Amino acid sequence: MSRKYPLSKIRNIGIMAHIDAGKTTTTERILFYTGKTYKVGDVNEGSTEMDWMIQERERGITITSAATRCEWKGYAFNIIDTPGHVDFTIEVERSIRVLDGSIALFCAVGGVEPQSETVWRQADRYHVPRIAFVNKMDRIGADFFGAVNMMRDRLHANPVIIQIPIGAEDKFSGVVDLIEMRAYVWENNGGENHGATFMTVPIPAYLEAQAAKYRDKMLEAISDFDDVFMENYINGNSVTPDEIRRVLRKGTLKAEITPVMCGSAFRNKGVQPLLDAVIDFLPAPVDVPPIQGQDPETEQIISRPADDSAPFAALAFKVVADPHVGKLTYIRVYSGRCEDGDYMYNANKEQNERLNRLLLMHANQRTQIKEISTGDIAAVVGIKETKTGDTLCDPDHPILIEPMNFPEPVISVAIEPKTKSDEEKLALTLSRLSDEDPTFCVRTDPETGQTIISGMGELHLEIIVDRLKREFNVAANVGHPQVAYRETIETMVEAEGRFVKQTGGLGQYGHVWLRVEPMEPGFGFEFINKVVGGTIPREYIPSIEKGVIEAMTSGVLAGYPMVDLRVSVYDGSYHPVDSSDIAFKVAGSIALKEAARKGRPYLLEPIMSLEVVIPSINLGDVIGYLQQHRAKIEDIRARRDLQVVHANAPLAEMFGYSTELRSDTQGRGTFTMQFSHYARVSADVQERICGKIY
Repeated sequence: MSRKYPLSKIRNIGIMAHIDAGKTTTTERILFYTGKTYKVGDVNEGSTEMDWMIQERERGITITSAATRCEWKGYAFNIIDTPGHVDFTIEVERSIRVLDGSIALFCAVGGVEPQSETVWRQADRYHVPRIAFVNKMDRIGADFFGAVNMMRDRLHANPVIIQIPIGAEDKFSGVVDLIEMRAYVWENNGGENHGATFMTVPIPAYLEAQAAKYRDKMLEAISDFDDVFMENYINGNSVTPDEIRRVLRKGTLKAEITPVMCGSAFRNKGVQPLLDAVIDFLPAPVDVPPIQGQDPETEQIISRPADDSAPFAALAFKVVADPHVGKLTYIRVYSGRCEDGDYMYNANKEQNERLNRLLLMHANQRTQIKEISTGDIAAVVGIKETKTGDTLCDPDHPILIEPMNFPEPVISVAIEPKTKSDEEKLALTLSRLSDEDPTFCVRTDPETGQTIISGMGELHLEIIVDRLKREFNVAANVGHPQVAYRETIETMVEAEGRFVKQTGGLGQYGHVWLRVEPMEPGFGFEFINKVVGGTIPREYIPSIEKGVIEAMTSGVLAGYPMVDLRVSVYDGSYHPVDSSDIAFKVAGSIALKEAARKGRPYLLEPIMSLEVVIPSINLGDVIGYLQQHRAKIEDIRARRDLQVVHANAPLAEMFGYSTELRSDTQGRGTFTMQFSHYARVSADVQERICGKIY
């Protein structure tokens, strides 16, 4: 079947930003101008297409990434609108993983905010080219050049200004295009047609000198990417707009520069040039390097080019538990093509999956399609075992694409069904939701038998519980939030584990010596076999490791998981008849527990990076509260008539802080926080948590 769009005319892009920077509003304008929708959605009215969940419309925030496809000037755009709240950063992570390019939105007032930094680092990690759009130029305090400077200072980016604003705040009316050296002007609020049409006019006289200055800076910045262009620039020869776009594109695709534009999506100004910039500067699937992965059998690195004739290779980047159609698996196709009903090989699970139905998604709306091919982002119904991060590929040409990394949950609550009839439904639904969200975990406390759910923050778990009730009709009671502490040890120790059991007939015998060392924060876990001379047969070593890992799930202080350990098995003994895998597994577990007791164990707590924006008059009260709650003030900066406080604070002290901050600032203060690292708790806090100190 022939393609509607050649690969060179496909753009897979995401819109990423800090919360409330205007991502969804911008996406809604894009859908309107491209003809995908015929009514402009409004976040405040709860009428947006992309924020389709009840919780999203009620709260005015994006919770889950939503995919859609639209068309602009003969190009197909696959767009993913991502959340801005730190609790849902996994939605950004898995979206960026499969995108070719991205639009980074910045508020003209706030500039680069904490979550802006997080998503920028995520895009850096996956080498995703970006263009920047400084939004909300109509707001009081809008500062385009200030936002650009913050990009340079905070993100260590190389922003290249290709537009400058005409006016600001209530006088913002359009932009000056530095490539074409002409101005685009919109009616106030976009007029009756919501900004669908605009006027091209000469550059206002008072901006001519500024436009010439920044055009020269633009040409100088991009001349490094093309020798011929540099020669023309140095010699004072004229360069055409097409030449400028070509070299700008070259630098952007290398992710070495970021073209910067501006506008006001809410006022319907500046979005159409942004769409043109997506075509001009962001990559098509053929512009990015071939996807690489491992051959599952040989473990050699292999690649798949962006070509329909190549073997099929796709990455599952999102799973949705849909109450109506069941499990929806979102995939990005990197090479090849397939039709509905085809079988593909899951290289992670080592089994075939039948792609029963293929769907093109528009938020929560579905259109059934017959086939998918290179560059497509689609959803599949009917595949049962595939999880987020799994590779689907041609059974005859397997490939294992590197999966995504997910952060660990930092907050937990106990949950129980309200009625006996909800008990089975609760367990089933929680399992489905954990399949959907890798940062949401469900476990049973072995001591109390309680069901414990864990997530990235209070809002994250609040949304989960709300979805249980509304989407799946499961009523539940929820306990108070609990912090996800960790345990580790202070000193290197050696410990013996011996499991000997004789009850007549065949007995059990396992005997090991472990050396356990504390490692630097964030190290994780490493197991090393240092047994020599055959004191423990090689076949029992994996069982010892299993026992160690199992013991690490529950520490000796307060039952929290143990982290940052290197464990070496260096000696032991075995019985030629009674030794078994289970015996050495138990012995490994006993030895690890003993080592933990002897190694001066201590607790680690999650530390959050905090940014608090407050009126200057409230600075003293806010600082006082934070210091009383074990926060460490890192920096205080003035931002016009506001103060911005950067601090590191224990998560345990931050529950309910939003209410406290509203009270201290008469509702004018805001804050954002995200997980930073784990740190050792003080002795008095440890005693309070554990009841004793080792």
